[in-house]
Amino acid sequence: MAQITLKGNPFNTIGELPKVGDSVKNFVLVKSDLSRVTLRDFQGTRIVMNIFPSLDTGTCAASVRQFNKLAGDMKDTKVLCISRDLPFAQARFCGAEGLENVITLSDFATGEFGQTYGLEIIDGPLQNLHSRVVIIIDKEGKVIYTEQVSEIANEPDYAKALEALK
Repeated sequence: MAQITLKGNPFNTIGELPKVGDSVKNFVLVKSDLSRVTLRDFQGTRIVMNIFPSLDTGTCAASVRQFNKLAGDMKDTKVLCISRDLPFAQARFCGAEGLENVITLSDFATGEFGQTYGLEIIDGPLQNLHSRVVIIIDKEGKVIYTEQVSEIANEPDYAKALEALK
């Protein structure tokens, strides 16, 4: 269990993030067209998972915009923006913002992704949503970087995430 804060108030996650060197577990998430996608669908590419509570917050929206900007220069890399937002809301946000370099995926149906990856918030006002996390996976499906953002109102450390991709 990790402890995070929201404006200084402490809350907890359901578990621990995967560790660097771990093989990642498969997942099933929902795309904006309501089709299902799994980790295996991205096999052979590097994956940046930008995980957050909801696109309806300024910080979450900023992280999607920033990763969209950075993704344009990333070779053999897919950026997955994952939340419990409805797929329709994710598609509407990206369409309105003109974001085309990221893939939005939803864990709205079961929350299983957040539970499996140890990042679901288990108490406080954001209970059942995902905490702000970045997980980077290499082409072989091994974790090469993780960041559990300790203050959920803060953006992730983009420079460190990019460094892990070099």
